[in-house]
Amino acid sequence: MKRTFLTTALLICCFLASFAALSDYSGTWTGTLKTETGEVYPLLYNFKVDGDKLTGTAKTPKGDLPIDDGKVNGNDFKFTVVLGDMEIEHTGKFYTDSVSVDIAANGAKAHTVLKRKQQISK
Repeated sequence: MKRTFLTTALLICCFLASFAALSDYSGTWTGTLKTETGEVYPLLYNFKVDGDKLTGTAKTPKGDLPIDDGKVNGNDFKFTVVLGDMEIEHTGKFYTDSVSVDIAANGAKAHTVLKRKQQISK
């Protein structure tokens, strides 16, 4: 009886901790994207995670664009950003201190790693 209670309590704590970890993915993440031609583009995403839903914005030279169709499944995620008539698909994985992202657009694919932008405290 005690073993069942302890096992159940432990599982509930792990479940709650995983939801707390998901909310930690919300925030600003930055990095760079290097293309096959050697061009480097700065990246900045503002993620908002609510349960299994991922929303927010992606900063582009054309301004902030909304994150569409964002889903989180454990540490994995996917979303799209629409720039003009181009749909840019993002898939990746959240880690403790970084985000691994695969980006696909117009048949081209790229991979990058984002880091959490440090907040300056006043």
